[in-house]
Amino acid sequence: MAQKELIKGGEFLIRETVSQDVYVPEEITEEQKMIIDTCKGFLDTEIFPLLDRIDSQEEGLMRHLLEKVGELGLLGISVPEEYGGFDQSFLTSMLASEHMGSGYSFSVAYSAHTGIGTLPIVYYGNDDQKSRYLPKLATGEWAAAYCLTEPNAGSDANAGKTRAVLSGDGKHYILNGQKMWITNGGFADVQTVFAKIDNDRVHSAFIVERAWDGVVINPEERKMGIKGSSTVQIFYNDVKVPVENLLGKRGEGFRIALNILHMGRIKLGGTVLGAAKRAISQSVQYANERKQFGRTISSFGAIRYKLAEQVIRTVVTESAVYRVSRNIDQMIEHLMETGIPKHKASIEGIAAYAIEAAAMKVFGSEALNYVVDEAVQIFGGMGFSSETDIDRAYRDSRINRIFEGTNEINRLLVVDTTIKKALKTGFDVVRYAQSIIKKLDDDVNIPEGDYYAEKSCYVNNYKKIALMLMGVLSEKFQRDFLSEQEILFNISDVIMYVYGAESTMLRVKKLEENKLKPDIAVYRDILDVYIYDTACNINKCATDAVNSFIAGEDRDIMHQRIAFLSSVRPVNVKDARRRIADKLISDNRYTF
Repeated sequence: MAQKELIKGGEFLIRETVSQDVYVPEEITEEQKMIIDTCKGFLDTEIFPLLDRIDSQEEGLMRHLLEKVGELGLLGISVPEEYGGFDQSFLTSMLASEHMGSGYSFSVAYSAHTGIGTLPIVYYGNDDQKSRYLPKLATGEWAAAYCLTEPNAGSDANAGKTRAVLSGDGKHYILNGQKMWITNGGFADVQTVFAKIDNDRVHSAFIVERAWDGVVINPEERKMGIKGSSTVQIFYNDVKVPVENLLGKRGEGFRIALNILHMGRIKLGGTVLGAAKRAISQSVQYANERKQFGRTISSFGAIRYKLAEQVIRTVVTESAVYRVSRNIDQMIEHLMETGIPKHKASIEGIAAYAIEAAAMKVFGSEALNYVVDEAVQIFGGMGFSSETDIDRAYRDSRINRIFEGTNEINRLLVVDTTIKKALKTGFDVVRYAQSIIKKLDDDVNIPEGDYYAEKSCYVNNYKKIALMLMGVLSEKFQRDFLSEQEILFNISDVIMYVYGAESTMLRVKKLEENKLKPDIAVYRDILDVYIYDTACNINKCATDAVNSFIAGEDRDIMHQRIAFLSSVRPVNVKDARRRIADKLISDNRYTF
């Protein structure tokens, strides 16, 4: 595939994507369906009946469950075949992550093992390291953890104080330090540990085995949610790490950590989908059973609004997540065609979409947050009772806005990386912004009679707002724009709304063009409501941003541009949401 055909990370703001170029989850292959069915079967038989036992952290249970899922091959989806894995595409691994995502605490253990636990060795390990560790990790014989965070080094990970010093005989690094919030840490046999060698300013990475002398595991943390997952502090007291267990090169640890976090962020965007879909199914099933005033509560407009909005936010998240997942695979394929080995191509392919990864982490976690919050509301008093799984879903959801870098950090990354990438590729956001401010192009006229042309026009107008805001921000603050976090949050939200809106439009258009759904009208309803709501949301975010740093006549001009570019034709959102809810209520489960 030629490089010019690829839309690289962040380029969705300046380049058109055609519907046939996006992946939609309705296109799954038979092999992918088999993997999904295996995930569902495992959860139904091994996880859902044991949720209370898992949350009580019954000794050895979670470790045993990882072994059992390893026997099915689900731990080795991203591991090369020569090391006992399936070596599937990034997209396929995302499908597995989504369907395991409904497994509450188990999904956390599974994701940590298969993602941030195993992939550092897949991507950065040498042949000897891969041969020693990957076969055991792929089968579940050994479990994995990722050890980066320290008491005084969370978002600022490079502030960590864990140190490694080369021994006198040159055969070991002597490791000393402390890590915290380590998922799977209570039972993981293999840990990827980040530490600074001597007085290095940046981290290196090491493969550490739990059984080595000096590795001390603290008791399990008591947590608000994901209670069944293992979360501990780990201390390293003069641990002798063989020099051959240095992962990658000296000083490469920060790069390893950053690239693994890119992967973890986009995977989290997929994982929350499974949790959201399960919570929606539980919501509608309860609403169809619960009666008040002689009617099921699913017949009430207030409940139907909540059900429809749960669906809309989940469909939008899903559309965006699988769009970028396919982009990642395309980039990996292209890099491999140029002669780059797959493990390096995978690293670069994921890193190329760091903007979308950060956006999907934020967008997905906040979509799930809405879904589970309204699920509690639909259940009413029963939702507040621990007798239902909704209580568990609500508590478990909260960590997702903190995992893999807080949503605040990721919002900053979205804008910062987009601006820097634009400048690096020669796209002058300042000049572009000035061209919009001075004169709006003729192509902003809203077309009539062509449904998707109209929606595309709206999306392109939203993009102009995002680019205009980034341009005036860069011009006003130059290199100091990162200090304006409130404004950056506004712009980041605009960018995420744009990506969600365009991804949903492209998905719905492809579903209709390829006749992949018989009930396309309800998907148009989803698109109508989201495009309409997005116009209002973008208008608010953009206006707030402008009011924060522009005054006088310039501010008035910006307000006019924002108002014009966020204008959309009226939509009867009440009736559209009711039709969305009707499908959900009729199916009695999430089938979108």
